[in-house]
Amino acid sequence: MKLEIRNLEKTIIYIICILALMQSCMDDDSMHVRLQINDKSKGVFIINEGNFMYGNASLSYYNIETKKVLNDVFYETNDLPLGDVAQSMTINDSLGYIVVNNSGKIYVININTYKYVGKITDLISPRYIHFVNDNKAYITDLYSKKITIIDPQSCFIIGNINVDNSESKFLQHPTEQMLQYKNFLFVSCWSYDNKILVIDTDIDEVIDSIEVAKQPNSMVIDKNNKLWILSDGGFADSPYGQDTAAITKINADNFEVEKIYKFPTLNSSPTKLQINGAKDTLSFIYGNWGNGNIDDGGIYQMPINDDTLPKTPFIEQKTRLFYGLAIDPNNSDIYISDAIDNNQNGCVFRYNAKGFPIDTFKVGIVPGAFCFK
Repeated sequence: MKLEIRNLEKTIIYIICILALMQSCMDDDSMHVRLQINDKSKGVFIINEGNFMYGNASLSYYNIETKKVLNDVFYETNDLPLGDVAQSMTINDSLGYIVVNNSGKIYVININTYKYVGKITDLISPRYIHFVNDNKAYITDLYSKKITIIDPQSCFIIGNINVDNSESKFLQHPTEQMLQYKNFLFVSCWSYDNKILVIDTDIDEVIDSIEVAKQPNSMVIDKNNKLWILSDGGFADSPYGQDTAAITKINADNFEVEKIYKFPTLNSSPTKLQINGAKDTLSFIYGNWGNGNIDDGGIYQMPINDDTLPKTPFIEQKTRLFYGLAIDPNNSDIYISDAIDNNQNGCVFRYNAKGFPIDTFKVGIVPGAFCFK
């Protein structure tokens, strides 16, 4: 009897080891579906960064109408971890492209079923993807000396745009967000930089650059075709130096700087510039780049015709750690993420356009970005 028990124990241990080995060896193309769903309703994806080098990034989905949230939908659907630091997500037709920065790849999913469709690899430190047309998309990169060009139909790399910066000791422009106006693509260069690159999408070349305050981290375009750039100014003891944070207003047609709005204190490092559905009001997080805590921190709003920066918060931060911000382009609802302590699962607060709370829900670790479906 004891021998039979020992043999049974060995069999169980053997099966457990085989299952563990299969899990550890599983790659992107050998997964099985766990979560069966097909949700075509309006909603918003929350891109949870996770912790650097921990591989615990995740994707949440919030149904705007029912107020139901599904967490970790990429893993629950595909039995595959999302990876290390999810940076951003962009939707093109029925496909969602999730940029996983430190994993050096972009996952492609069906936005209604969350099922894995494909991936883009051979990237160094991807940040954002922008679709120029059905046959061409650009991918920015934190450390590469180029912007990668891909064919969205095949997910193959078909070229690149040189962003070498011989004038800087950092040797390249660290490209970030992209915003297209006509055939011009404006690209922000955030880390240790102060440039907005201008790319002609017809010839895939940098044709100009615009100098702004240090570390431009986000940008929008308004109803008058004015480009607004939010720069956080860097941080104390930065090898690139620190500057006062600022918002720069630029004419998108001739690339001329029309006005610079300087923030009153060096300690402030605002982030996440957004614009409402009517494209006449700016919003941003006013906080400190290092820890978010600052006097009068919160969400600030600024009509595009104002001559000065706002002085009081539209939504107060209080004891929360505001980290992400997005405005629904359809009804101007405001979505704010709270990273809490950057270790536990974060929260998302939903407000209407007038600042009245609608909902609060839990998501993954370090919710940093949103993508509306």
